[in-house]
This record gives sequence, C-alpha cells and structure tokens, in this order.
Amino acid sequence: MEYDIAIIGGGPAGMMAAIACPADLNVVLLEKNSSLGVKLLLTGGGRCNITNNKPLKKLLTFFDEKNFLKHSFYTFTNEDLFNLFDFDFIEEDNNRVFPESEKSADVLNGLKKHMDNVEVRLNYEVRKITNDFVINDDIKAEKVIIATGGVTYPQTGCGLENYSLINEPLTKIKYGLSPLITKEDLSEIAGITLEDVECTYKKSKVKGNVLISHAGLTGPGIIDLSSEISKNLDYDILDGDCDINCEIAVDLVPAINREGLKLKLDDDFSSKGKTQIKNYLKEYLTKNFIEYFMNRIDLASDTQLSRINKKSKNRLIENLKRFTFEIVDFNKDLAKVTVGGVELKNINPKTMESKITPNLYFAGEVLDLDGPTGGYNLKIAFSTGFLAGKSASKKSDI
Repeated sequence: MEYDIAIIGGGPAGMMAAIACPADLNVVLLEKNSSLGVKLLLTGGGRCNITNNKPLKKLLTFFDEKNFLKHSFYTFTNEDLFNLFDFDFIEEDNNRVFPESEKSADVLNGLKKHMDNVEVRLNYEVRKITNDFVINDDIKAEKVIIATGGVTYPQTGCGLENYSLINEPLTKIKYGLSPLITKEDLSEIAGITLEDVECTYKKSKVKGNVLISHAGLTGPGIIDLSSEISKNLDYDILDGDCDINCEIAVDLVPAINREGLKLKLDDDFSSKGKTQIKNYLKEYLTKNFIEYFMNRIDLASDTQLSRINKKSKNRLIENLKRFTFEIVDFNKDLAKVTVGGVELKNINPKTMESKITPNLYFAGEVLDLDGPTGGYNLKIAFSTGFLAGKSASKKSDI
C-alpha cells in the first residue's frame, strides 16, 4: 500500500508525529508491539512525568544541545501539550508535571484520541527500508519519520536492531540515566537514603538524593550523574559492552564548605568533648548510615569527641565532604534513556529532516539528544515528534 507518510515507532515521539499530521493525508504508524506507548506507561513510576514546566529559556539550559532543540520547543510548547488532554495536571518539585490522576494510561489514552486520522498497524516489525522508502516490501511512503527510540528497556520494543534501519551517521550509543553498580557490596545498608547530597564525577556535579540499593547506588543524584559518566567513557554498545572502572565522590554535607565544617568541628569537639562521635554525627548523617561511615573511615563509633586526634578529625572532614564509591558498571536493565544516536549535524533543527536523505525525518530518543530526569526527555520526544510530523506534512510535493 502507498502512503504519504509512514511513521516508524509508536512511542511518545511517533504518536506526536502522527497527531501533527492533518487528516487529509494518508498516514500510517508502524509499531512492533501489540499496543502503543509501552515505554510511556513506565515513565514516572507509572505516573507519567509528562514534561518539565520550567520557563522555556530556563528549560533549554538543562540540555547540551539547547540550540538544536530551541525551534522544536517553541513550536510545540508545554501549553500545546496540556491542551491535547481533557483532564488536569499537577506540578510537583523541580517543576515536574504529572496527570492529576497519576496514571500514565490516562496520558496514553489522551494521545490516542487524536489519532483517528492515522492508520495504526500493531505487531508490525520493520525489518528494512529501501532508499525509495519501500518498507518490508509491502508499504511505500513518500515520507518516512523514524521514531524508534534507543536501546533502553528492550522489553518495550527498543533495541540495537532498530539502528540497522538507519542509513545515517550515528554517534556512539551509550547507556544514560542508569543506577550504578559499586565494587563494594552495599547490601547491608540497602534502603538508606542520603538526602540532599552532591555527587561528583570529574568536573560534573549533581545535587539530589542518593538511594543505596543491593546492587549499588541509585536515586536522582546518581541517575543524572550516570549520563555524565557515560559520556566521558569511550565505548559504543553497538560494538560490544562497556567496561567501567571509575570513582565518584559524594559530598554528604554540601550546605557547609570545608573550612566552615572544620571550624564548626573544632568548636564542637571542644564544647561537646564527652559526646560520642556516633551521636554527634546524627547532625549530619542519617542514623542508619553512621555505623557504615565510621567503619569506612576506621574510627570507633563510641569514641568521645575530645579523644579524636587531629589526623582522625581531618579524615572525618575529608570523608564528610568527599565520601567515595568505586563504580564497576551501569545497572543496564534499569537505564532510562540512551545517550547518543543520529548525529545532529546532519538533521535540520527547524524541520527534523535529514540533510543527507530528503524526505526522511527523525524524532525522539533515536536522535543524539538526552536530558536529566524530571520530564526533560519526554519533552524532547513530544516536541521533536510534533515538529517532524508538522514538517513532513507541509512538504510541497505531498
């Protein structure tokens, strides 16, 4: 069959591309899963953190490729997104936005209501696309929009095989927004949260909570830092797995600088000399973490402050400000996004069309675009998807 536009991928970007296409065009959306939006349903812990509601100028500063994204973000704004739905949204900390029902299924159903003009083929796996846009020998399209996603969450239809469909230059493909696996077994303190800490890897710093798990470290601070680690490592999933051996540091008391902490400890150790260090540290650390911390710095937890010598005090200060973990791997099964993808220098940011292959468009995670946690990546998907659909629809030869 022949179509004006074929959209490959039924995730957020693909669905939004379909929504942007006018009803007078013959459009088909091809999805390998038995239903649309499989990955969308998982976002935000099933609540769907649909976007981030920071003002656009500020929002763009959170992306490395802000100049590329600017046009798509202004073409399809958060207000445009909210207007698609007949229900309300709530805004939480850090401008994260969720449906008031806190059900991602409501977002998916709301999107599907706007796709009546599009033919949706489920359980349709695209195995090849010819240069003249013949798909699997049975579909011919004038234009093609590729929105197949990345490599994370393969159970949702993402995977390495999708890149075989792309005859365009790719950057190295890597894991992003992933929990980290530590060399040390942390199972004895699993479940502890280090609140409002600052995580550092080389020159990258991220503030947020860190959750200690049986496998290692997770939580917003770690998840965001993981993408920076990944970008700094020289590997490509398409060539095989990655080998990580790096160190991260956690500032357990970021609200006070090192000199200020030293002065405070000097004063407290003098005025509260009979206090045991394990009790004193409750001012800085969560109770369940103190014993582990003391063992790591080799200081008896029942030691009185007045009996702690200068060397031990300096070691205490150093570890409060720079408590290190050795990282050996990403928890790949839980990585949320893909770092890398189709090279942006070959994509027109005002249309999402390839500069190499006319009438071929890209949208969403398949592009070399990613952001931090908090609704930023769905914002990329919705805005680039809409722009791709709108641009393909307006081509003069359709």
